[in-house]
Amino acid sequence: MTTTFAELGLNEQILAGVDALGFTTPTPVQAQAIPVVLEGRDIVASAQTGTGKTAAFALPTLQLIAGAHGQGKGPHALVVTPTRELAAQIEDVVSVVCEKTGQRAVIVMGGTKFDKQIAELQRGCDLLVATPGRLIDLMEHKHVSLAQVKVLVLDEADRMLDMGFWPSVRRIMHALPERHQTLLFSATIPPSIKSTIDALLTDPVTVEIARVGETADTVEEHLCPVTQGQKIDLLRALLDTGGAAGEKPERVLVFCRTKHRVDDVSKTLKAAGVKVDVMHADRPQAARARALERFRDGKVQVLVATDVMSRGIDVSGIDAVVNFDVPMDPEDYVHRIGRTGRAGATGHAYTFVAPDEISPLREIEYFTKKLVPVWDLPGFSYDSGRIIPQADRPTKRSTRTMFAGSRQRGRGIRGGRYGRHY
Repeated sequence: MTTTFAELGLNEQILAGVDALGFTTPTPVQAQAIPVVLEGRDIVASAQTGTGKTAAFALPTLQLIAGAHGQGKGPHALVVTPTRELAAQIEDVVSVVCEKTGQRAVIVMGGTKFDKQIAELQRGCDLLVATPGRLIDLMEHKHVSLAQVKVLVLDEADRMLDMGFWPSVRRIMHALPERHQTLLFSATIPPSIKSTIDALLTDPVTVEIARVGETADTVEEHLCPVTQGQKIDLLRALLDTGGAAGEKPERVLVFCRTKHRVDDVSKTLKAAGVKVDVMHADRPQAARARALERFRDGKVQVLVATDVMSRGIDVSGIDAVVNFDVPMDPEDYVHRIGRTGRAGATGHAYTFVAPDEISPLREIEYFTKKLVPVWDLPGFSYDSGRIIPQADRPTKRSTRTMFAGSRQRGRGIRGGRYGRHY
């Protein structure tokens, strides 16, 4: 029996917002999470990318704080998200709903004018969507108070509770009232943050649509053993031939480990005549937004980005994702390849693995509980120095759950938790 949004306990104003958004049937995470949030319970929700998590927390949150509208400057609910792009995506949803409810949402993030955001906050708001750094800046200058917050949402919770963001998140949480509802949403909720979750939440309900590390069935994964020196040549050949799909891709998302690597790859592709743009933290927000828009509109074929962008890129019709560098964190692998194969379409994910990247590859395969099939580009002349991991590796998806390699994921400078550059 199909569940409708009306059956989830949403009021008429929120349902009018749902209609304006064009939503018809709740996704599984929406169907399970919305009633729990409306009950006032803390929640930990995990679901694959592209499954409607934003609406799953935004719709019930706006309903919960409806009674506080006009009571003080607010905010009465706070959504904290790691990237500017995610903040903008959340704004796209809440702004439509707020037009129907008469509520006011304010978005604050780095890379945009400080004075304009201060003026917006002075007018008061019901819902505040913020990136951590900009929110703390505003708090320190006493431009915003969190004393009236009733609901806290941590979007991409695994990243927000990661060591990189945790000090900022902890400061924000200390500024909240002692009694508030906490909602954690992410594509992955790894065991490594369980103790932190237990300390933050009170008797939370767990909604798990996909198991930890599970990747979408619509994404065909390919492992491409190659030397570091041949990676750029393989990428160019992949763009020219279309790879496993057999036809030249219109939109390809390439992930690199550092912003310097992003710039280098972009320059080389541009010199070869490829239409390319880049996204990383050193670029002004206007440039990042413009790059994403050009990619979305098909004006550039390739967008090269760092890991932090893997959670803020919501573009339909991405034909392929290329992991130019193997990610150091297994969760990032899941987020990266989740950018393709969305809305039921088939996508391809290629992971270029050099000899010095075998260890992080093993960590990914332990995390996802499957081996990534080896794939060679027909006609490409590979260097003899490449290493093909495990000669018995299958040529299609494996159901094996035991893997060589350590269970211990890196957390030091080389492990990526402290040493990555965005």
